This record gives sequence, C-alpha cells and structure tokens, in this order.
Amino acid sequence: MRTALISLAIAAGLAACAPRVGPLTVPMLPVVADTVRHPAWSRQAVIYEINVRQYTSEGTLVALQRHLPRLQRLGVDILWIMPVQPIGRKNRKGALGSYYAIADYTAINPEFGTEADFKAIVDAAHQRGMKVILDWVPNHTAFDHPWTTRHKDYYVMRADGTIINARDNEGHDTDWTDVAELNYDNPALRSAMISQMRWWLDRTGIDGFRCDVAGGVPSDFWIDARRELGKSRPELFLLAEAEDPGIHAAFDMTYAWQLHHLLNEIAQGKKPTSALDGYFARNDSLFGRDAYRMTFTSNHDENSWNGTEFERMGANHVPAFVLSATSEGSMPLLYTGQEVSLKKRLRFFEKDTVDWNGPSLEDFYRSMFDLKHRQPALGNGAAGGVQVALRTDGGDRVYAFTRTTGANTVLVAVNFGDAPANVSYRGLSHPGRYTDLAATTPLALEADGRILIPSHGYRVLVR
Repeated sequence: MRTALISLAIAAGLAACAPRVGPLTVPMLPVVADTVRHPAWSRQAVIYEINVRQYTSEGTLVALQRHLPRLQRLGVDILWIMPVQPIGRKNRKGALGSYYAIADYTAINPEFGTEADFKAIVDAAHQRGMKVILDWVPNHTAFDHPWTTRHKDYYVMRADGTIINARDNEGHDTDWTDVAELNYDNPALRSAMISQMRWWLDRTGIDGFRCDVAGGVPSDFWIDARRELGKSRPELFLLAEAEDPGIHAAFDMTYAWQLHHLLNEIAQGKKPTSALDGYFARNDSLFGRDAYRMTFTSNHDENSWNGTEFERMGANHVPAFVLSATSEGSMPLLYTGQEVSLKKRLRFFEKDTVDWNGPSLEDFYRSMFDLKHRQPALGNGAAGGVQVALRTDGGDRVYAFTRTTGANTVLVAVNFGDAPANVSYRGLSHPGRYTDLAATTPLALEADGRILIPSHGYRVLVR
C-alpha cells in the first residue's frame, strides 16, 4: 500500500449563524486519503457526461431518453447529467443562462421537462444496468433563488450587506456575476444543503452527485454530507470537481486536471512523454492507489472555453484517450458528442445542438470501454494493477507501460508522433503469449523485444 498521509481542510469552528464576510479560512489536518468505500459496481466503470440542452434538437429529457439504448451499447456505466434545475433570470448570462445558476434546488427546469421525465430516465438507465449521477451546485445559487430573500444569512455578504458573487475553488474572485456565494460558516445552510441533496436521492433514485466547485466548499461539510446521505444510500457515488487529495475522505473520484493539461502539452509537442513518469509518481504518492481519478480529453468546460479535443490535440486525441482509459487510477470520461467527432465548441448560454451525423468514433470508444470492463488489471483504484513503465528507445513521442493483476497483464504503448514507431522495449516482467486487440493472431512477447506503434496511435496487448 503506497497511500500517503495528506491534508484535509477541517473547519476550526462554526460561527453561530452570522453572515460570513470574505473567504472562509480553514486549518489543514493530516488524514489518510483512502477512507471511502467505493461501490462495488464502480470498480470497472466508465463515465459519460450529458449536456441536456445541446444533446437533441428538442433539448428535453424525453428526447434524451431515446439515446439510452445507444449509450448502453457504447458501454457507458455512469451517466453524469448536467444540472436540470430551473435557471435564474436575475443577472442571467446569454438568452438561456448557465446550468450552474440554480434558482430552485428541488425542481426541474420546465425547458427540459418534468420531474416525471427525469425519474423516467433514471428508471430506464437502471433497467439497462447504468447508474445516474446529477450535477450538484453547492458553492452558489442564482441571485433570484428564494434563499436570497428568505435566508440571506445563507450567503457571503459584503460589509454593506449585499451578497457577493461566487468565487472559485481557490477562493479567487471570478466573472461569475450570475451566481451568489453561499456561506458554509452557517450550520443552517449546511443542513439545508444536505436536505436538498437527499430530496433527489429519495425522490428520483439517482445514485450520487458530481459536485461543482467542490473545493470551494469546506471539506468537513462533505464528510458530514457523505455520512448523512450514506445512511440511506450506502453505495452513494460522489465525484468532486476538485484535485485535492484530502477531499477523497468524502469523495470517490476527483478530476485529473494535471494529467489532462499534460496530455494537451504532449499532444502539441510542448513536452516529452517522459514527463508522464513524474506525473504518475506524484499522483500515486499524493492520492494513494484507491483514489479514483477522472481522466478525459474533453468535458463541458474544456469544450466550450478551451476548444474541442481536435483543436487542442489534433490526431493525438486518440493516444491521449488511450492513456486516459488505461493508466493507473483512471476512470475515463466521454463528453456529449465526442463519439461522433464533435468539432465545435458548444455555446454555454445558448442553444447549440450537437450534430450527430459527424464521423463516428463509437467503435474506438467502445473498444476502450470494453477493454476497461474485461481486463481486471485496468480496474479502478486499488482493484486494478500497479502500473510499471517499460523502457523503450521511442524517444519523446512514445510511452509504454504494463499493468498486472494476477494472471492478467495489459501492455499499453502509445505514439504521439507523425510517423509509425518501431521501438525496442526492455523489462517486460510477464513475457508470454499476448493477444493484440487490433489483430486475431496471438503474439509471443519476450522480456526484451520490439513493437510497432502506428502514428498518432496505440497498441494494446493482453495476456
């Protein structure tokens, strides 16, 4: 076990119900990261993010439900649905506003449909063996949420008594002028938030939450929330939009932002593949083996604000996703439309429907998901095998490693270069007969040998 002692923000004490002025300051205390018991169903799972507004021309939950059979065939295990609650009108951005400016936590945006429509999706997903998590926005509300008048003490206020707009994970000022910062110094707010989350678990049967700006909320709140919600839902699944090892005391999974940014730089030729060695060593040391890390080549923020994977990675989006799907600790994410080569930035505050007629990449993503499901060595967290880098002569565009659990070894080799790479490797600790996923003929691999990797491509061999 290579679990490191890491720090978790624990509030020193809570002010009675006084409004907070300015950012919350909390001390850091050492705890062990691997304290969450992950649901058994999550150990080989992959996740898919749904942008309801842009998913269909109708932009409704009823229209979305028609895609569930296709997503099941794709191999999706967890459906992450972006917020479905009503969107505030005060200080709204754009014509339709941001999903993350919530005007009522326990209601459905009428533009999307009804509570019954949402419940129907959850039930249909469960019938198909998929889980559903709802995007939850705990850090802030819309400025016309009822709490802004009925419970003003739930918010962070300026000295003049006005409510401030939301800050980011690090407490920095933002341009999020459409949302109001919540005050977690107030115990009543904490209780209310947990109650609102419980409403969705009890009323709709969802399996958990993706928590927006989770690092902007005190970590001891998340520990309390998981404990309380877990009383009735022991297999609760929580994903944090954060990259703090300490938050794994409450969450199953965090974002692997550092890996994502590194893959962008490698794809663009700005960094060598050898930089991955340092990343994986740091990740293992800081997070421990059983912390799930969500890995991705796109998501709603990346697509809308930083560009599609084709803009950022070009043809190298393929080896980048292979690494995201197979590296130690990773649970791969696929975002709305990636399976049909979504090559436009979806507008965030307007209607902008995905073109589902783009060149299909479903076979590629399905093969990656199938690999994840069938190979024990690629299990999530400590369920998977330890990752061991292979020494190659492929230069700064090639990377290779193995992961082994019991009799199962998976060898992954990727090439970010413009030409095929016929590279030698050394140090294969489990030589023998391997099956190449791109061919039917078994290969006999020695401890030291050679392997040919296509340009902007990959090889995956399984023993």
